Amino acid sequence: MKILITGGAGYIGSVLTEKLLNKNYKVTVIDNFMFSQKSLNHLMHNNNLKVENNDIRNTYNFKTLINKNDVIIPLAAYVGAPLCLKDPVNAHQVNFESNKYLLKQISNSQLIIMPTTNSGYGKGDKNGFCDESSKLNPLSKYAKDKVEIEKILMERENSVSFRLATVFGSSPRMRFDLLVNDFVYKAYFDKYIVLFESNFRRNYIHVKDVCNAIEMCLEKTNKFKGEIFNVGLSSANLTKLELANKIKEYIKDFVIIQENFTKDTDQRDYLVSNKKIEKLGFKPMFSLDDGIKEISKLLITFRRFTDGNV
Repeated sequence: MKILITGGAGYIGSVLTEKLLNKNYKVTVIDNFMFSQKSLNHLMHNNNLKVENNDIRNTYNFKTLINKNDVIIPLAAYVGAPLCLKDPVNAHQVNFESNKYLLKQISNSQLIIMPTTNSGYGKGDKNGFCDESSKLNPLSKYAKDKVEIEKILMERENSVSFRLATVFGSSPRMRFDLLVNDFVYKAYFDKYIVLFESNFRRNYIHVKDVCNAIEMCLEKTNKFKGEIFNVGLSSANLTKLELANKIKEYIKDFVIIQENFTKDTDQRDYLVSNKKIEKLGFKPMFSLDDGIKEISKLLITFRRFTDGNV
């Protein structure tokens, strides 16, 4: 099976690329390496890996790659509300227009597994609850583009949408702007955090478990295609305060300050059900505790070599 991963050198992509190569899939990565990342260096020996240093907005090149593969996993994105707010034009082109182009070019025989986001829920019902049938209420530009592209995606049968929880864990292309990773970083280096609207809830998932869900979809496509799935840890529907207190269990001198003189720029607040994918046998391997210990261990190396400057 030939698989094309857009953004395959990114935070999720670099972990997924290695995993699929280890399963003997033939993987083509297209990435513009905008962060000068070296996240695929250790995989270049593998003859099943092809790498294209290009932008998915280069439609001629992108179309050629689409036509050569059986499965497309679009990970290239401007991720998160702050980055999309900072550069809305490029964010819209990559997150929406390029994926719209992909969906026009792909044939019915090709499978597309698209990780989207559960941030499209915005706020849950009166109890904060959300499942795949819940009304979508995207609040940020990032979430709105993801919701709109998912609508187009699900018009074709041979498609799967994974509404990802907030991802955490280490990766060859590391990110510290994600909530768990960010909180652990602040606990380790700053020793304190200021929380606004600390009762707002999120759901979380380890980056390796995201890749496990995608692998499961490849192996059991008939059970997944044509469907939307929340992908998160059911044991990790936590408020920001609960997350901070969980981190404090491991980093004892972490000071948590709650304030209410301003609002959180990200107004998402929901309790997500992951029962649909769990009924197909999906069982996350990594807990939130595992992720906190993993990131803490990673930060030890940063302190030694960079004094926290990452």
